[in-house]
Amino acid sequence: MSADKSQANKTSSDKLANVSNVAASADDDSERLAQLWQRRKQETSAPDYPIGPGDVVEISVPGMEEIKDLFVRVSGEGMISVPFAGIINVTGMTDKMLKEEIRKRLEEKYMQNPQVSVFVKEFRSRQVAVIGAVQKPGLYNLASSADTVLSMLGQAGGMNNLAAERILFIPAEPAEPEKAKEIAAALPEQLISQDPSPLIIKSSDPIVINLDSIRRSGNEKYLNIPARPGDVIMVPGAGEVLVQGWIQKPGSYKITPGLTILGAVAAAGGPMYAADTNSVKIIRTGKQGQKITLTTDLESLKRGEQPDLPVQEGDVIDLGGNGPRMVAYGVYSFFTNMMHVGASVGVR
Repeated sequence: MSADKSQANKTSSDKLANVSNVAASADDDSERLAQLWQRRKQETSAPDYPIGPGDVVEISVPGMEEIKDLFVRVSGEGMISVPFAGIINVTGMTDKMLKEEIRKRLEEKYMQNPQVSVFVKEFRSRQVAVIGAVQKPGLYNLASSADTVLSMLGQAGGMNNLAAERILFIPAEPAEPEKAKEIAAALPEQLISQDPSPLIIKSSDPIVINLDSIRRSGNEKYLNIPARPGDVIMVPGAGEVLVQGWIQKPGSYKITPGLTILGAVAAAGGPMYAADTNSVKIIRTGKQGQKITLTTDLESLKRGEQPDLPVQEGDVIDLGGNGPRMVAYGVYSFFTNMMHVGASVGVR
């Protein structure tokens, strides 16, 4: 390989790596993700979440007919009313703490050593929305503070085969615990199982978790960020990549997990003879709508001299033509067509 060609390949590789970094920074909010990870891991975690507004609590006290099988819903102010025990503010209480509070109040006036049972029947206050391209989209309850983004995805059956290689995560911030819940509640039911990313993005600023970037950097720990009530986990659909130009089967192709530039070109049947494989353009739209264009050499990708980037939704791969090859291909096509025409004419 000549010095000039070696330098050209190095320059092209540097540009490709640079665009890769730009694209990664556009799609992967790594700094916000790291900050959220640190903040939530430093939080003092209780073994269980407290009872909250909207939860339904079942209370049973044998020997007291009015409280034998009582179901009460916690009000928006965190209050419940229990016969003989009166109005109780359950804010910050776990089911064990509520059980002890009811037992203490009943023992003071009505019964010696009452046997109180408290069970939270519905956890409306500790739900996480898992929506989009997952097996079972919906609202899921947190069992404890040990639950993570990954475990909530598991409750929803995991990502389906139409999922993109990224997750849009809207964390419920402590100062605004209702913000993400309102977003999830506002989603039309028919969108829960589809791709509501446009609505999500307009309503909030999600953290983009780029799964491919996480795997390559070894930061899988970010999928184990502790989940909190009101979080929204959205898996968008994979979308399509457009392969055009001097390619055997130009068109749009579904993006499957791990699909790269070489894979997309192969899915489209590979380059035609007249294609300029040394100068293939990849046109990408960044997070802020900016156009990112890079040029790569397919042979260099095959040899591992340049990174074979994963394709993203909306990418355009354009295979232009090579001048001399286009001329040769035109001559070949002309004579091939003439032979077909001659063969189709009957001998008189």
